[in-house]
Amino acid sequence: MEYVPIMVVGFATALGLTPVSRQIAMRLGVVDKPNQRKIHIDHKPMMGGLAIYVGFLLAFWLFSPPQYLAEFGALVIGATVLAITGLVDDRYSLSVGVRLVAMVGAAFVLIAVGIQVHLFGTPLLDWPITIIWVVALTNATNFLDNMDGLSAGLAAISAGFFMVIALMAGQTLVSSLAAALFGSAVGFLIYNFNPASTFMGDMGALVLGFILAVLGIKLEFGAQPLGVTWMVPILVLAVIIFDINLVIFTRILEGRSPFQAGKDHTSHRLMSLGFSQRKTLFIMYTIAILYGSIGLVVSAAPPRIALAIGLFALAVLAGLFVLMFYIRRRYQL
Repeated sequence: MEYVPIMVVGFATALGLTPVSRQIAMRLGVVDKPNQRKIHIDHKPMMGGLAIYVGFLLAFWLFSPPQYLAEFGALVIGATVLAITGLVDDRYSLSVGVRLVAMVGAAFVLIAVGIQVHLFGTPLLDWPITIIWVVALTNATNFLDNMDGLSAGLAAISAGFFMVIALMAGQTLVSSLAAALFGSAVGFLIYNFNPASTFMGDMGALVLGFILAVLGIKLEFGAQPLGVTWMVPILVLAVIIFDINLVIFTRILEGRSPFQAGKDHTSHRLMSLGFSQRKTLFIMYTIAILYGSIGLVVSAAPPRIALAIGLFALAVLAGLFVLMFYIRRRYQL
């Protein structure tokens, strides 16, 4: 119950600021215009990320444990850099290189205060893995923001499972982070659910992905062996990770840049089967909840059982990956 106030502050702040951010976006001309690769048919304001950013930071600042001041400072710096980068990109369309520099910079800020992967025990290996993880997740959430309520909803689901797993493991920092992210994402989702009246833009998507990456890094499991625990963040973030890999592989195989936007995401392929936006959204929410639940089980089950369950779940994802390519060839090309 101690994390309920964190969620409430994040939720209320994002809920209250989203209409304000929408008006600011319209005044500044930060709007998403419809085109052939997008689903929406009218202009949408794109500064909902401001509400997510402020809601998250306010909730976490008010209730963050004082012993984690350095980590809090790194999160503020990293999230702020990415929020500003996203806002400028929403308005003026920055190059891929500039966005990547901002993401790598945010990752180095985390490393500077000790927020990093600890797989091999040497910076020569752990630092590059940390940077790749942060950049990949930050981009993945941004890539996923292609349908009303999709990115915010999946981020909220992932944050909710991270919070429960961290509570079970007694991790105060991770629980507080996840609670703040969950509340702010759901507060914004009230206005972003289909049919959305506003979008988060890169300003919100980059921040969501960055915080999810931090949650995945900071999550610890006590007695569980590394051979099992590496799967837990991947399972909790399964749909988000699945989608960016699907998109990148598709674009490379089709001879396009991985950063060239198109209707080749998981959501687009499901819609090509005849599902409406809402049905597609609920299918992806359901899969995210299923895999979050599997991640929760794997984090607590005996190692041998956890390993079997986790590997089976990942094998199913591999099968779905192949199915998505069949759907694109059969129904989209």
